[in-house]
Amino acid sequence: MIHTVLCDLLGIRHPVIQGGMAWISDARLVVAVSEAGGLGVIGGGNAPPSWIASQIDAVQAQTEKVFGVNIPLFSPYVAEVMQLCIDKAVPVVTSGAGSPGSYIDALHEAGIIILPVVSSVALARRLERQGADGVIVEGQESGGHIGDISTMPLIPQVVDAVDVPVIAAGGVADGRGLAAALALGAAGVQMGTRFICTTECTVHPNYKEKIVQAHDRSTVVTGQSLGHPIRTIKNKMSRQMAQLERDAVVTEEELIAFGTGKLRLAAEAGDIDNGSVMSGQVSGLIDDIVPCQVLLERIISAAEQQIEALSRLRTSCIPT
Repeated sequence: MIHTVLCDLLGIRHPVIQGGMAWISDARLVVAVSEAGGLGVIGGGNAPPSWIASQIDAVQAQTEKVFGVNIPLFSPYVAEVMQLCIDKAVPVVTSGAGSPGSYIDALHEAGIIILPVVSSVALARRLERQGADGVIVEGQESGGHIGDISTMPLIPQVVDAVDVPVIAAGGVADGRGLAAALALGAAGVQMGTRFICTTECTVHPNYKEKIVQAHDRSTVVTGQSLGHPIRTIKNKMSRQMAQLERDAVVTEEELIAFGTGKLRLAAEAGDIDNGSVMSGQVSGLIDDIVPCQVLLERIISAAEQQIEALSRLRTSCIPT
């Protein structure tokens, strides 16, 4: 069994965090992941506090396992949701799209673990100084909002720069990815796209099938002109967005309006042509839809096999 400091920090069996995906990571998925030994995370997104409260209540009614809530700092409700997590004694908060530094003390006073998502060494260092319990380091291979550095070079640089546990995100979908992350010095991984293709994920079936059918070159990044690049699977909507950016015939406000609501259109309504199918480059590795329990068992078993194979290789290379 693979056991790391992340397991000890969070009280989980496997060093795997499920990414908090807006309009995708609801109570059913979170409960399934946490019950299977990982950390399930509610995707807060821009959802109102009332919806997030209902999801927290649903999780707490169905499991005693640890879970988390992801709060993107661009949410108009960020302060209210932070307080909601404190009031409801949510065990873990993850954050993205900025620095949660001003909330860390209050979260710690409530006994809440805070794991910010970062995409640079500088932000990881700053958040460690401010008291973050660990950092989720996300490379540009991931789905949705991304940074500009790839996972492979970014993880070891952050590992060398901070003393808190580092969780690798972006480009991980199986046991080989977990083993690779551990080899780079990470204490575990966060996966989003792979957990979409589970039986417990309530995202529209069209969204799952789009991922299953994807290949290595199926994703595209748009939104660079807005300063908020987003990785999605190529479709009619992404081509229209890219064209609008190239032609520069609309204002920034019009571009934002064009993209607003498109994730929900795909995730809930199943419109995978006109909606935004946010998905990572690992989409090409995913070819089935399985229960979370099966997925986590498969990942851990494969990672153990990879680690054992590397150990044998090292032994065979030692001169006699």
